[in-house]
Amino acid sequence: MRDMQALKLKVAEKSDLIERIGKTVAVQGQEIALFLLEDGTVRAVQNRCPHKGGSLSEGMVSGDHVFCPLHDWKISLCDGVVQAPDTGCIKAYEVTIEGNDIFVTL
Repeated sequence: MRDMQALKLKVAEKSDLIERIGKTVAVQGQEIALFLLEDGTVRAVQNRCPHKGGSLSEGMVSGDHVFCPLHDWKISLCDGVVQAPDTGCIKAYEVTIEGNDIFVTL
């Protein structure tokens, strides 16, 4: 069963993003990290590493992954799963782009 009702909100414009550099946006009390990947895809994830709370928007991006700036944990920007040998998960958000507008579904 789906959550009561998904909420799709505009969070930024694609022209605001720099390739492989994170951008933090605050959406309804949640801090979300946006990333423009090399292939033009935009990804959105919770902006806190599950290990020690590092700000993922400040991490290095490689392919579909971001590396936490505190302890170098590798986290998938597709599904939020922490890569082995570390374990954990963060929330990954559905992203929709309409023209230049970026929407995230909560």
